Amino acid sequence: MTEYVSTTPGLFPLPDWAKDDLSDLKGHQKHDLISGDEGDEITAAYAEGREEVIGAQEAAGLDRISEGQLRWDDMLAHPLAVHDAVDTQGIVRYYDNNNFYRDPVVQGDLDFSGDVASELESAAELTDGDLQAVLPGPYSLADLATDDHYGDDAEFLGAIADFLEGELEAFPEHETLFLLEPSLVESAPEDGADERASEAIDQVASATDADVVVQPYWGALEEKMYAHLLDADIDAVGFDFVENQDENLYNIQEYGATDDISLGLADGQSTLVEDAEAIRDRVDWVYDQLPTAEFETVYLTTNTETFYLPYNKFKDKLAVLAEAAELAEVKAA
Repeated sequence: MTEYVSTTPGLFPLPDWAKDDLSDLKGHQKHDLISGDEGDEITAAYAEGREEVIGAQEAAGLDRISEGQLRWDDMLAHPLAVHDAVDTQGIVRYYDNNNFYRDPVVQGDLDFSGDVASELESAAELTDGDLQAVLPGPYSLADLATDDHYGDDAEFLGAIADFLEGELEAFPEHETLFLLEPSLVESAPEDGADERASEAIDQVASATDADVVVQPYWGALEEKMYAHLLDADIDAVGFDFVENQDENLYNIQEYGATDDISLGLADGQSTLVEDAEAIRDRVDWVYDQLPTAEFETVYLTTNTETFYLPYNKFKDKLAVLAEAAELAEVKAA
């Protein structure tokens, strides 16, 4: 019988109080932030925010609990932005929207950092639920960065994969890992690079015993990239059915799918809160288009990160996803 799992891709919005408090604190400690020292007050504010978003997920009844990535001001570029071998430089548009991040310029060897592992360890202490880790996929992280050290695109992607593999090996026990790969859609790799991207994802995924979900979004993968991705040792591919239904369905119909699947059915960027039964109906619609498909696990999630949302709408989306998964389980039974 299929298991329906409610979750998110992480990267949550800050609680309203934290936006105000952290803005004031960061304004007063700008020099410390440049030097990489957040200071005790900022650290405490993020810790309180982490506790709040974990509580919000538990209250909503989500099946997987994310740390929330509230510190990730540079969004998916964060693991490089805090690395000692990286210089964060000018402001860059984050894909094709109104969010921005600091350009992480890699100027030395990407050795072990441990920053994300430390966050996840803090989250593990706050919940007895099934923990979900979140990382940028290697292709997206390389795409968002500037290489001023390795000198070759293939070598740079390999170094990013090595870096993420080392970071992941230090993670505490986790049930699921979401590798977020929007660049596979937004900056689709060319021939040769698509196979290397799949190999890099395979390398990172092999560093954990958890179930690994590769979640592209803002559209659909090109056919060849999708076919290569299925060669990676991953448990599920994610599909953004908010942004593109037809091409995502075509990929599954033409090339098949992994044993598990992640369905991005709630809009992670829209303040319109979907109805749980409507989300369940969208699950049915996917199955109607794939009459022979059988999946062991179906993850129900937003199609993108949720940091775009006001905090109250974010909490509402959590509740909808959790209820939709319960409705799907009941119908399947």
